[in-house]
Amino acid sequence: MNPVTPRVLLPTTATKGEIFKVKSIINHQMETGLRHDAQGRVIPRKIIHKFACRYGGAEVFSVDLHEAISANPFIEFYLRATESGRLEFIWEEDGGGVYRLEHQLAVA
Repeated sequence: MNPVTPRVLLPTTATKGEIFKVKSIINHQMETGLRHDAQGRVIPRKIIHKFACRYGGAEVFSVDLHEAISANPFIEFYLRATESGRLEFIWEEDGGGVYRLEHQLAVA
């Protein structure tokens, strides 16, 4: 099994008021709990069930994910540059796993 690897792509600088694109992907197998192994046992559900983005400590984007989402979920969204600060990206997995990335944005 591959290690879970989150990645984001967004600018490091923006002009105040500018709308910029954020692309995120996480390398994750996303077991639905509906498949069986070679011995006929159910493979337990283990999916990324929530993704959130915080900008300057405030949640600015979130999405709840369900079994129908594909492996390695890719999420793209837009934000408005308001101030320089930290963007936090958080993926939550069934069973309590949490994966995080941080990105600094400089706003002029």
